[in-house]
Amino acid sequence: MFDQEIQYPSKLLNNAVAEFSKLPGIGTKTALRLVLFLLKKSEEEVNLFGETIIELRKNIRKCKICKTLSEHEICEICSDSSRDNGIVCIVENINDVLAVEKTNQFRGLYHVLGGLISPMEGIGPDSLEITSFIERLKDSRITEVIMALNSTPEGDTTCYYLFKKMNAFDVKVTIPARGVSVGSELQYIDEITLGRSIQNRIHFQS
Repeated sequence: MFDQEIQYPSKLLNNAVAEFSKLPGIGTKTALRLVLFLLKKSEEEVNLFGETIIELRKNIRKCKICKTLSEHEICEICSDSSRDNGIVCIVENINDVLAVEKTNQFRGLYHVLGGLISPMEGIGPDSLEITSFIERLKDSRITEVIMALNSTPEGDTTCYYLFKKMNAFDVKVTIPARGVSVGSELQYIDEITLGRSIQNRIHFQS
């Protein structure tokens, strides 16, 4: 906590360090290192950096269909006519979409919940993109849903809740096969293991 109280000789430097320190996992020492790195860059490079962040904040949005992040109303994956729109993989966040895509073993679509049910953190079903997914089931030709959520208590709770919601639909519900250990997070699983678990998915049982 002590380094957070350091006052630098420049107010501009102090303000910049304070802003970088607000980023997750960035302490004041790392923030100072990043600020000094930017100061070594040309004005054009720093302007490009700033403009990129501003443009990102202004133009990024949730895909109208799958709720992943995109600069378009409908993301590139949902727009890809070569994808199998009968299979939807439910994931927690965009990191998990990227993890599954890196395996090159899945050619269906996704649905990003934006989190997991966690009563301890005050996150209930209404805080997630669950209603929008049920609407997709009503209005589409989805035949299979892969619940690729983290093997944690929160992930299991979310799976059970979704499974009950899907009972009213004629859809096969599966989960990644063995190889994904209990307590692991998708984005940290190696590509081969994750790819095989998606390929050899099994029926979900409540």
